[in-house]
Amino acid sequence: MVRYVANKFFYMLVSLFVLISATFFLMKAIPGDPFTSEKKVPPEIKARLYEQYGLDKPLYHQYFKYLGEIVQGDLGVSMKRLNQDVTHLIGQTFSASLKLGVIAIIVSVIVGVFLGMMAALYHRKFIDSAAMVLAVLGIAVPSFVVASLLQYVFAYKFHMFPVSGFKGPLYYVLPVTALSAQPIAFIARLTRSSMLEVLHADYIKTAKAKGLSWAAILSRHVLRNGILPVVTYMGPMTANIVTGSVVIEQIFGVGGIGKQFVEAIGVRDYTVIMGITIFYGVLLMLARFITDIAYVFVDPRIKLSGGKEG
Repeated sequence: MVRYVANKFFYMLVSLFVLISATFFLMKAIPGDPFTSEKKVPPEIKARLYEQYGLDKPLYHQYFKYLGEIVQGDLGVSMKRLNQDVTHLIGQTFSASLKLGVIAIIVSVIVGVFLGMMAALYHRKFIDSAAMVLAVLGIAVPSFVVASLLQYVFAYKFHMFPVSGFKGPLYYVLPVTALSAQPIAFIARLTRSSMLEVLHADYIKTAKAKGLSWAAILSRHVLRNGILPVVTYMGPMTANIVTGSVVIEQIFGVGGIGKQFVEAIGVRDYTVIMGITIFYGVLLMLARFITDIAYVFVDPRIKLSGGKEG
């Protein structure tokens, strides 16, 4: 187990290095710089700004300096905000994004598994058809369209929920619904497909023949084996919710890290863009890492080397 975890952790570090390098060079490849849009700045002032932030140094020097700072846990200082440390900025704004993301993940798993299980248990009946129609709509309609529709119908028309902000429980409902709509649809389809296969397996027939109660069969065999694809999907789902929250936060005025990211892109704030990108990358890699470890415990047939027993 230790070797398996160490192997996964090593590849996570390699992926993080590639992400940092790619983000750095892509940012430098974009025409202009954080001070290009500044109007009527004397050349001497601009030269001093370049010197202050190290932009006058060769590209390789900037790269290795940035790598050294990252290793020390320093994401740098914002180039557009006076004395604003990027790490501090992320710490200030991430709490709202974290709450939104965690709630959306929990809602997605609970609702998605429930819909998928109901569709499988009532196969080819009204519940099955209704659940799959909702799943298709959830997959087909982008989250920002869902967010706009929810905002228009439930906030503007019926005044059931606040239009924007993040000040209390009611403020969570619409953004969480918009964020979790697509993951719920995917999980429902995955759960339905997997549980239909499990329900027709020989060991389920054996369990019935032995007189095991239907509740015990569902909890011990059907549900546990049926949610294996959901565990696999947890990593990509976290990625979808985290990246999708950038747009949702803007629509609902959440004021989380997504808002800072969008604003930084607009003004070409290199250090903030790279810092938030790396932060997002670490979160997604950790989610994938935890998913890989969890999958081993959920499915005992998986060897720690990554294969399956024959």
